[in-house]
Amino acid sequence: MKVLSSLNSAKRRHADCQVVKRGGTLYVICKSNPKFKARQGATKGTRLSKKGVK
Repeated sequence: MKVLSSLNSAKRRHADCQVVKRGGTLYVICKSNPKFKARQGATKGTRLSKKGVK
């Protein structure tokens, strides 16, 4: 799953792509072509949210 700073291009990749918000994170899911999966934003408790914190 790709982590993207902008989902504008990911939204328009395929006709079957859906944008879903789960727990403050935006996901692009595509059941017919799974390589189009993408994610934007990190939720609390993930490796991404702790980046740069020591």
